[in-house]
Amino acid sequence: MTGFEPVRTGLRLLLAALYCLAGVWHLTIPGDFVPIVPAWVPAPHAMVIFTGWCELLGATGLLIPRLRKFAGVMLAIYAVCVFPANIRQAFDHIPFRGHAVGWDFNGPRFAFQPVLVWWSLFCAGAINWPFRRDRVS
Repeated sequence: MTGFEPVRTGLRLLLAALYCLAGVWHLTIPGDFVPIVPAWVPAPHAMVIFTGWCELLGATGLLIPRLRKFAGVMLAIYAVCVFPANIRQAFDHIPFRGHAVGWDFNGPRFAFQPVLVWWSLFCAGAINWPFRRDRVS
């Protein structure tokens, strides 16, 4: 599996950078994200701030070897947990930063969500799939 380590490292650095940027964005302009928080989620503004911190902590954890797998698993769970906000934005036609966000954006985002879960797990070393499969004896 050592042949894939440079790929895993590159993906990890890229994902950490993306989550870092997303975290800063959530913390500095939370009002852009509050409208997409589903109605059943309590304290939408506080939840957006919380998700920003989750993104920053997850990004940091990916860069710390002893925390890497934990951070990857938590970011995978995070990607699943925020999916209802993505669904709400798409189906309720909620604009983002004053711009309509249609299916040309939401369709690929929905398709990418499982990739984001896999990416978090793979780059953290929590899984090797599909590159290495355990052999059946």
